[in-house]
Order: sequence, then structure tokens, then C-alpha cells
Amino acid sequence: MSVFDSLNIASSGMSAQRLRMNIISANIANADSVKTKEGGPYKRRDVVFEAVNYDKFGDVLKEVKVADIVRDDTPPKLVYDPSNPLANKDGYVAYPNINPVVEMVNLIDAMRTYQANASVIDSAKQMVQSALSVLRA
Repeated sequence: MSVFDSLNIASSGMSAQRLRMNIISANIANADSVKTKEGGPYKRRDVVFEAVNYDKFGDVLKEVKVADIVRDDTPPKLVYDPSNPLANKDGYVAYPNINPVVEMVNLIDAMRTYQANASVIDSAKQMVQSALSVLRA
């Protein structure tokens, strides 16, 4: 495994976590969206990652790939609000089943994973610089 392999793996992880942060941000932003183009409340989305073989001779080295962005089809939260024009016949409005606290924890996890991959890239960069300085001497 070379330093450049480490850079490829870490950069793929950073790209995947960046997409995850964007999806989580959209979930938080739409936590109160009761009407979408498709009809009904916003459906929470989540990112599914996949480890891909990076080494063709085995599964020792992996890289991260976004396999899919899935929609959470759990039932919406029903809130009693008969004055709302979107209320059903019983007076309930369907809100997205998004827990902002859970989304924030997921966002912090994605940010820390992104930062860990950035640290790997910094370490690899320092190793390359050290190797070059040894060769110059």
C-alpha cells in the first residue's frame, strides 16, 4: 500500500461524508415541511455506504462509495391542528418523522469522520514531504 492509496481512500471517504452532511442538512431543513411536490410530508433520507475492493488481488484495501440514498418510509407524526388547511378529516396534520436531535448527532458523526479523513491526507502529505526532503539531502 502506497501513500497515494491512502490519499485515494481518504478522499473517497471525505466525498462520501460530504454528501452525507448535505443529506442530513436537508433533513433538518425540512423537519417541518408538511407538503411536498409528491404530496404529503417530507420523507427523511439517509445515505448508504459501500466498501469497494481497491486491491484487485484481495479485499485488504477498500475505498468508500455511496451505494444509494434511501428514503425513510416510517409513518409521519400526526399533530392535532384542525385549523390547518392541510389537516385531515380528523383534524390531524402529518409532519415528517424527523428527530432534530438524532439528525444533529448524525451530522456531528459525519463531520468527525470527514475530519479524520482530512487528518489522514495531512499525514500522507507530511510523509511525502519528508521523503522528498531526505532525497534532496
